[in-house]
Amino acid sequence: MAIWNSMRHLRKPKTARKYPVPLTMHQLWMVSLSAPVNRDRDASRTTLYPFTRIDDEKARRWLADQWEITSRDALAGRLDGLARTGYRVRARQRLGFEPLAWDAGLYVDISRRGFACGLLSEAEAWTALKNIVPAVVRTYGSWKEYAEHYMLGRMVWRDNLRRTRETGLPAPQEAADAHLQSLLDPTNKSSPWNMAPWEAISEPDQAR
Repeated sequence: MAIWNSMRHLRKPKTARKYPVPLTMHQLWMVSLSAPVNRDRDASRTTLYPFTRIDDEKARRWLADQWEITSRDALAGRLDGLARTGYRVRARQRLGFEPLAWDAGLYVDISRRGFACGLLSEAEAWTALKNIVPAVVRTYGSWKEYAEHYMLGRMVWRDNLRRTRETGLPAPQEAADAHLQSLLDPTNKSSPWNMAPWEAISEPDQAR
């Protein structure tokens, strides 16, 4: 069964074939806000589409199972909530500040999956991503600062889940930390954070 599932996956068209035009520097920067969220091997971090192979159904299932999003209205409501308050307001009680990065990463990840399953058009997805940029730029001055707040936001979120669940917990914090360190590693040429430096979003856009 595992071999059959693998063969089915390989038959799915590559995302790069459907979307061959490379993202501009600004577009890659915006997509990169969600780079910490998904550590799966099939995650794409250099396209608006969230996977390396086209799999609209996977995006649809994930939104429904993880976020109870099955319609455009539900998606719009969830994005609005993350943009306005998200999890960061509750995290403030423990941390003394609001880790916007955690909500921003989720916001961009959900937007990309919404695009993948057809709940958002490509233009609508880019508009959604642009809407979160001003708050992120006002709050952070580097990918390192962004990563630190993302890590802290995830830690509070995971601890809250652990108090209410005995099973089905997300990956340990150590796994998320290692992924963040990989993204921040200056020698990691595949890291989108190295491809699109933090300051790029404040400079004129350009092709890569």
